Amino acid sequence: MKILTGLIISAMTIGLSNQVLAQAEVEIEWDKPEKYRDVRPSNESRKRFMEATFEGINEYMHELASSLPDNQKLRMKVTDLDLAGQVWPASFVGLGQGTSDVRVIKNIDIPRMNFSYQLLDTSGAVIQQADVDLKDMSFMDRGNRFFDSESLRYEKNMLQRWFKQEFSVYIDQEIANKEPVT
Repeated sequence: MKILTGLIISAMTIGLSNQVLAQAEVEIEWDKPEKYRDVRPSNESRKRFMEATFEGINEYMHELASSLPDNQKLRMKVTDLDLAGQVWPASFVGLGQGTSDVRVIKNIDIPRMNFSYQLLDTSGAVIQQADVDLKDMSFMDRGNRFFDSESLRYEKNMLQRWFKQEFSVYIDQEIANKEPVT
């Protein structure tokens, strides 16, 4: 019985690992992050905040890339990031002297991200590439599917809009390939 259970678990693991390997892959290089316009924390260490911010964007890009055809690879090189809003000392916004800094979100402090990307096929050949200067000047006026409490919600919304527009041909193709033929 133990052998049978072990075989079933092994088969499931192999099946899952093959499924994960077949999905589109994302590779993001954060080039000279110390020079980015605004990846400034409001209430934690700068290093920890940058790591959490980059990880949040990495995870979200992996989520978006799952809609690309299997075995494609999206390679990005980020050269600048400017988060929505601006960090101010708490005393500047009327929160007293003892509290930490706060990020104040206003229409004029738009999210921006500069990067280059390459979309590669299974053989590693470049299918599509571009240099992107992404910004969302209407970030506060458009619908946002993310909760108010979610970190990077404006940046994720901006990336989602860009991704769907930039890769719509591949996304539509992937959806068509997965639909059952009747």
